[in-house]
Formats: sequence, C-alpha cells, structure tokens
Amino acid sequence: MPWRRMRLRNAEVLARCDENGELVSKGGRVEVRYKPNDGRAYFASASNLKPSAGSAKIEPDEFCGPGEAVKKASKASKKPTQTAPVEPEGDEVLVYADGACSGNPGPAGVGAVALWADQKRELSEYIGEATNNIAELTAILRAVELAQELRRPLRLYTDSQYSIGVLTQGWKVRANKELVAKVQQALDAHPDVELFHVRGHQGARLNEHADELAVRAVQSKESTGWVST
Repeated sequence: MPWRRMRLRNAEVLARCDENGELVSKGGRVEVRYKPNDGRAYFASASNLKPSAGSAKIEPDEFCGPGEAVKKASKASKKPTQTAPVEPEGDEVLVYADGACSGNPGPAGVGAVALWADQKRELSEYIGEATNNIAELTAILRAVELAQELRRPLRLYTDSQYSIGVLTQGWKVRANKELVAKVQQALDAHPDVELFHVRGHQGARLNEHADELAVRAVQSKESTGWVST
C-alpha cells in the first residue's frame, strides 16, 4: 500500500493510504512511520492525522522499508525507580521534568533537562500564577512536545506523584481538568513514551537540576525556552 505525508500533532509522518490517498485504518488506527527506513512501525488514531503541506503526493509502498510494529510502552512505572539514569538509551530522548512555585498558588515555573544522542537542552519557563501541580503537569507537557518535535521515543522522569497518578493510574481529577486532558492527549498521540516516578531531593542529579531550573524561573520571572548546553 502507498504512503501519504500527514501531520500527527507537531510531527510530520508517513501514513498508509490507498491509491486514491484515503487513509487505510484497522480498528481505527493507521500505520505510520516517522522516518522511511528506521525499521519501526507505529499506529496512530485516524482522527489524530491531519493533512500536511506535502500530503497531496502519494509515495509508493517501497518508499518505506520493512518495519516492525512497536508495542506502545506502559506510560508509567507503578513504583519509584531505584536508579536515576543520566544517559539516554538508543535513540530515545531522556527527560527530567519538574515544577515549582512560591506559595501554592503563587508565582510558578517549570524546569526540564533533556538528553539525546550527543545533545543536551535545558528549559526554564515562568508560567505566572499557578499551583505546584499545574507547574508539574506543564513541565511534562513541554517534554512530550519536545519529543514529538524530535520524533524520538521519550523516557521521562518526574518527582510528582500527583502527575503520575492523574495521568497513568486513574486518580480522580478534581482540579486542573483541562490541563490534565491536554497532557493526556499529548501522551496518547506520542507512539513511544514511558513515565517514571523518581523520588525528589534524593540525590538524582538531573532531577535536582530540573528543580533548580524551575526555581530559577520563579525567582527571575523569566523564560529561556529550550537552550543547548
């Protein structure tokens, strides 16, 4: 079957289609590839695929090499991790994300450290008046957005048990419903993501640095965006 270029959230992908360019889905999910020959086949909800600038062109079946279906990873480890990795594995992006606020609610910021290949980026973002939980969720959202932009698997560590609970363990959402839904939607759209809980202030170097970046944003009331270090 041919391929058609489509948008999946913030990424351009190649999606299975018929000779007329109509998406071919099985059970509502369409086979997609982030790259033509990386050997990994993902499956996305047809409703999440939108036409891109190059979607009118139909590529032949052989445009993409053989691909093995990637089993979507569990979104969370139910237990705190015993080790806190400092290097990414394979082609993943490894992220530590944290939030902070002065008062609850109060001036709030998010911090994150991302590593992949030989790259390292840091984020320090002021988000205005918010609660600590909002800051934690926003930090996770920024990490997922980065992984989507990079088209890489994501392994994310957070010390927010609240975020792990509402996003992956079925905790009842009493506040921040719109933000929780937005983060959940971003997670669902990413084909390969894992979330882990890491204990805060227990010597996990990258987690501590993410906290420092969040606190810096609160204190300075400034945002850096993702910067290379």
